[in-house]
Amino acid sequence: MYFTGKHLEKSGVMRKKRSSSEPENKFLETDLYPPVRDFFVRQGYTVRSEVKDCDVSAFKDGQLIIIELKRNLSLELLSQAVKRQKLTDLVYMAVPKPQRMAWNQKWRDLFHLFRRLELGLIFVSMQGDIPRVEVAIDPQPFDRSRSMVQNQRKRNQVLKELQSRTIDGNLGGSQRKKLVTAYRESAIEIACCLEMFGPMSPKQLRDLGTDPKKTASILRDNFYGWFDHLERGLYGLSQTGKESLRIYNDLAEYYREKLQKLSVNRSFDTSS
Repeated sequence: MYFTGKHLEKSGVMRKKRSSSEPENKFLETDLYPPVRDFFVRQGYTVRSEVKDCDVSAFKDGQLIIIELKRNLSLELLSQAVKRQKLTDLVYMAVPKPQRMAWNQKWRDLFHLFRRLELGLIFVSMQGDIPRVEVAIDPQPFDRSRSMVQNQRKRNQVLKELQSRTIDGNLGGSQRKKLVTAYRESAIEIACCLEMFGPMSPKQLRDLGTDPKKTASILRDNFYGWFDHLERGLYGLSQTGKESLRIYNDLAEYYREKLQKLSVNRSFDTSS
């Protein structure tokens, strides 16, 4: 019987709590062979081990299945399994079932990778007297066009964010660091305007070139605490806002220079 990710949840593979006293993957690769062999034999396959560098080969009605055994999921295993796809489309990776396995984003991403590579995944439960084989993923063609259609909204979000940024204000690969997003950029531009010209209304800020759609909501929501609502329709720069311009100095300098060029060619009435 074959199992999907949902079946695994029901069968207990995805249980979050397991005994922490037992070491994980204490088994040898050879320990995985008997239960995997018996699983395919019960389905009518002729099974042989170590055939031309393939850990396990199963054959029935003209159909060849290759299974690679490993103690852990690894890049080596993926490479080995992909190499076996030169011989057949039906390639599985078989590993011991993790003792701790929550159906979280990490596993969703891994399952997507296996499906993307058109590889199957088998978990072998070594707990108890009788090992159990559970097929998490069957190898099948991956429909990339369908996948992209399903993720069109996320693609549009990436494009919108990319096109909304003025400069490259982040360092690729950064972690645990406040990133310069398009929203933060817009807030910094508003802060620079208030720093240079003093308290202003949303309309006056838009006249200076701030985002025509976001300016009012950025001031009203004051998500970062950078602005002071002085009176109806009038906003100033808070102390936190002044400090933020020092933190994001490179981007602030970009907008200061932009505003200086504007002020040379135009005069702004900030009192109305």
